[in-house]
Amino acid sequence: MSAAPNQHCSSPAATLYVAFELSWAQWKLVFSTGLGASPRLRSVPARRLDLLWDEISKAKKRFGLADDAPVRSCYEAGRDGFWLHRFLSKEGSD
Repeated sequence: MSAAPNQHCSSPAATLYVAFELSWAQWKLVFSTGLGASPRLRSVPARRLDLLWDEISKAKKRFGLADDAPVRSCYEAGRDGFWLHRFLSKEGSD
């Protein structure tokens, strides 16, 4: 028996994945759990870390993940990529 689309188990092993497209004015975010669910697409003004954390929290809720679920990210190296990586690593994301 398989689960219905967009129904996900909230287990400690569940992970939120986020991909960034970084530009000077805005960051585009794509969230997924890797479980075949439709991705969640959002944009935030560039370098607005408070809004980034809000979107991560909303994505966890949307995918039914625990608040402490791990977050894995990918983004381009360059203008914002280097310091964004250091910041996310410091906050516990990979």
